[in-house]
Amino acid sequence: MTVTLAEEIMLLSLDDRTGSTQQRQAVGWAVAGGILLDLVLAGRVSVAGKHLAWAGAAPIGDRLLDSRMALIETWLQGRGKRRVTEWLTKDQPKAVAATLESLCRRGVVVEEKHKALGMFPVRRYPEADGTVEVELRDRLRAVVLDRAEPDVRTAGLIALIHSAKLHRLVFPDIPLKPVVARMAEVADGRWAAESVRAAIRDMQAAMAAVTVITIASVT
Repeated sequence: MTVTLAEEIMLLSLDDRTGSTQQRQAVGWAVAGGILLDLVLAGRVSVAGKHLAWAGAAPIGDRLLDSRMALIETWLQGRGKRRVTEWLTKDQPKAVAATLESLCRRGVVVEEKHKALGMFPVRRYPEADGTVEVELRDRLRAVVLDRAEPDVRTAGLIALIHSAKLHRLVFPDIPLKPVVARMAEVADGRWAAESVRAAIRDMQAAMAAVTVITIASVT
């Protein structure tokens, strides 16, 4: 089964026992970045420096990505480009819910609803099909721990995980220092065309910027 980068990040964040999202705020930025990176790889939008621009309107054929592409087109209407940080800040609160809905449609997870303390609605998303996450973790383990050469999508995924500091979601029981070093190496490596690598670097900078803004607004 082919899933999006955002869905892969979402799967890594879901607790296998409870189905709840771990590190939700950082995951939200990474999920929004994953959707955007998939659109960049598909040639529908472009990212250069601090700005996001429209590049094409043909549907991709994936409901999650096509719905986000339509939102970006509307958001950019009348402007040639806008700041990446503005889009990530706008999309981050909604990207997680949209991605979970997509995983439910695919039958990878199921939604369970109950009320905490008999009052507060709570949603959990335990896995219905664990093969997708097993394949994903095997692929990440091969690149990060066994130092296999990544394909473009895997390298992009690792770059997003690294920029959002979600290393522990992938390798909870491995010493952190070599994992971080290898992910940084992959993120900076020559695994794709320069235009794609430049777009990811720019997105990483944008994600770092909105994270700093969010932390400052809370403190």
